[in-house]
Amino acid sequence: MSLRRRIEKSKWLSGAIGGLLSRYLALCNRTTDWQIEGLDDMKDALSEGPILLMMWHSRMAMGAPHWPSDHAPVTSLHHRSPLGRISGVMQRYEGLTPFEMSATRSNLVASRAVMKRFHQGISIVMTGDGPVGPAHKLQDAPLDWASRMGAPVFAYAFSTTRGHRFNSWDRLLLPYPNGRGAQVFARFDAPIPRKLTGPNRMALRNALEGFMNTTTARADAILGLSPGP
Repeated sequence: MSLRRRIEKSKWLSGAIGGLLSRYLALCNRTTDWQIEGLDDMKDALSEGPILLMMWHSRMAMGAPHWPSDHAPVTSLHHRSPLGRISGVMQRYEGLTPFEMSATRSNLVASRAVMKRFHQGISIVMTGDGPVGPAHKLQDAPLDWASRMGAPVFAYAFSTTRGHRFNSWDRLLLPYPNGRGAQVFARFDAPIPRKLTGPNRMALRNALEGFMNTTTARADAILGLSPGP
């Protein structure tokens, strides 16, 4: 049986891998010299209520460690794929509350549970192009959540001078310890329609994609790096 199938079938295995990765990323977080932009603005928004935070799949590795869990609770959405299962374990280690979503079956029950938590004042974190891409192409689900929630939308990205790019669809960035890093949190200030039609859905998709790309490029620019995926 392949490792992928083992992870899909074994909560123990995904838990063990997720635990190891969580400790590794905690080490990277502690030993990286971080420059941070926009976190105070996001905390100000959180003091008024829950938000929706989105990131590209390629920059999700440090999303859980960088969430201000001491400031506000959050629900994170992840997929049933092996990486998604491991990500869910890592998010739980960081004090987040992960919800598993599916690309093949109805998510109505999970969506209702997430929205219930949102109405209780708990924010939502999700990738914009996951779980299978295409990379940097915003999927329908983030647009629907942004429209339904009517809450402030923020984009997040991190960058590092020491890391590894996987040869995956998203070119996932995994940091190494002892580097310099950047964290960027940016608020999307354009209006978000509460009812999405064909034309305004496409306009919102283009605007949010561009904003998330700009946020990611800003994280790279802080470190003097060329923009990457």
